[in-house]
Amino acid sequence: MVEVAEQVSVLDFGRVAKMTGLEVFQAMMAGEMLPPPLSAQIPMAMTEVSEGRVVWTTRAPEWFINPMGQVHGGFAMTLIDSACGCAVHSALPAGKAYTTIETKVNMTRAAPRGEDMRAEGVLITMGSRVATSEAKIYDQKGRVVAFGTSTCLVFDM
Repeated sequence: MVEVAEQVSVLDFGRVAKMTGLEVFQAMMAGEMLPPPLSAQIPMAMTEVSEGRVVWTTRAPEWFINPMGQVHGGFAMTLIDSACGCAVHSALPAGKAYTTIETKVNMTRAAPRGEDMRAEGVLITMGSRVATSEAKIYDQKGRVVAFGTSTCLVFDM
């Protein structure tokens, strides 16, 4: 079961500016850098990273349950945006940053309540100013819960 991070931090941009995106995530996974504040609210842990690809293990917290007792669609949106953005970030050279321009998400089934899920983000294209990526969220049976794409603006830190 994935837990929320007990210690989080906004990244030290002076340090991060000297690292590639892949190096940043490798340092987080090794415990050398703390995860971002979002990780104190949503139980999510990066379990795999390579250039242009990230995998998160996550679980919807109870406060994401809607009045019908289902996981709110905003949870899938948050995961898709995170997985897509991190896929872009993992391919950035030192001194570059990104921000999301737009994200499109399609839900294909109800997200499981109280179960771990896997979110996988993959880079599609990396330009000098714009990058695109896609992500899918899978339940424990390997079924796609949601999928989406993001367009990100790439800029100098």
